[in-house]
Amino acid sequence: MIPGDLTEAASRAITTVTHDTRSVHPHDLLWALLDQESRASEILASGGLDIPTIAACIPRPSDDAQTIDEPADAALDAVLLEAGRLAGRAGRGSQIGTEHLLWGLAQADETIGGLLAEHGLQAKSLVPAVEAAAGAETTPLETDETLAPAADNETDILRLVDATANRAREGLRVVEDISRFILEDPHLTGLLKQLRHDLVTALEPLDSGRLLTARDTLGDVGTTATTDREFDRGTLRDVLDANLGRAQESLRTLEEFAKLLDDGSSGTAITPAARFQSARYDLYTLHKALAGTFEARRRLDGRTLYVLATEDSCHAGIGPAIRAAALGGAGVVQLREKSVGDRQLLSLAHRVRRWTREAGTLFVINDRADLAVIAGADGVHVGQDELDVRSVRRIIGPDRLVGVSTHSIEQARQAVLDGADYLGVGPVFPSATKSFDNFAGLDYVRAVAEEISLPWYAIGGITSENLSEVIAAGASRIAVSAAVCAAEDPEAAARALCRELADDDRD
Repeated sequence: MIPGDLTEAASRAITTVTHDTRSVHPHDLLWALLDQESRASEILASGGLDIPTIAACIPRPSDDAQTIDEPADAALDAVLLEAGRLAGRAGRGSQIGTEHLLWGLAQADETIGGLLAEHGLQAKSLVPAVEAAAGAETTPLETDETLAPAADNETDILRLVDATANRAREGLRVVEDISRFILEDPHLTGLLKQLRHDLVTALEPLDSGRLLTARDTLGDVGTTATTDREFDRGTLRDVLDANLGRAQESLRTLEEFAKLLDDGSSGTAITPAARFQSARYDLYTLHKALAGTFEARRRLDGRTLYVLATEDSCHAGIGPAIRAAALGGAGVVQLREKSVGDRQLLSLAHRVRRWTREAGTLFVINDRADLAVIAGADGVHVGQDELDVRSVRRIIGPDRLVGVSTHSIEQARQAVLDGADYLGVGPVFPSATKSFDNFAGLDYVRAVAEEISLPWYAIGGITSENLSEVIAAGASRIAVSAAVCAAEDPEAAARALCRELADDDRD
């Protein structure tokens, strides 16, 4: 039997699970509470129980769910009985809300009760949270005790921490969704998700139901304080930066006030303040990687063919080869001379700069950050044994590109976090211009394609004959040398490679 003294939200949840003749299981009601914004869903969120976490333990029931042994009325009545008992503690005329239904579910269903307890929502913390959500306080007062305000404005500090934690979670969720749905980057998305979980872990010793109890959204003077810039988002990058800034600022606030709330009784080796600090530093690194990925994708958009040129590798000389390759569609040219003196190399670099500028092609110099600056190149490419990204940046500044050769997924992940603008991924096949002891192969190409959205170029022995294999492995950009420079007609060779890459992109 469904009572009439339900709040509108609670009534809506009950109606959802009793709209047909299928037997009702408590899990149905839990999902009905989750599928609407309610006090129950806020309590669950305070314990870090979002929909994916709950779904991993309690799958969403399907429309054709099996009939349960216990009659529907009995299952629902058990929940309502416990919910009514807790609501009744608030006094005459009280209604059963979604928060009371959540309490009833925790008491009537062992699986739900166990899941809540694992996330700090056992009876001693769930009851205060339910009562706070309902706007009631039913804990008996000890008349022989002298009432005194909380020391050092503890309630106000808890209220501040609660609001700040919400702001941090919200900012991180927006950024994670950008990484997941816009950049489609599993590597960075995974790191952001871990950061959200780290935030929950850091909050646990400070919470125990106290944060939600201290919440006072209606009394928050900051909810009406806004600026025009809060509503000004011209690009995705604006959204990214705004929410990263929100999360970073919130973590700093949490770090400072955690020092006031942590009395050392949690027994954890790492204090909440230290965890917030670590998360803030991690977020600084992720901000750099995410913003760098957006900018690199813009700068390298459409530049799918990257040609590495040396005087010896070019059939008709390096000048004609570079100009022809650019006419054929090469978007990036790298000068890769290893065996000439600095003066000769700089003189050649100035000429290559002129040829590529006339063609609208980016010009990169291998290894030599100093000569790249002097010659006005667009960037520098380094290997695993050359200067690291940070050192190169100190020489070339923030505006030029830095490419990094990688041979394993671990190196690729690290290069992204180091701030590389693009990656070389290989070697894929034996090369006519460079010898290797080991080959990362197509498996490595597949691994990077599955994880990394920063622009990357498959490299090593790629030709028109094996390009289809490289594309099938997930590559949309390639770097070649002999396939263009050693060709009888470098322009035609470059055009054919670009055409095949473009055809795959249309597919």
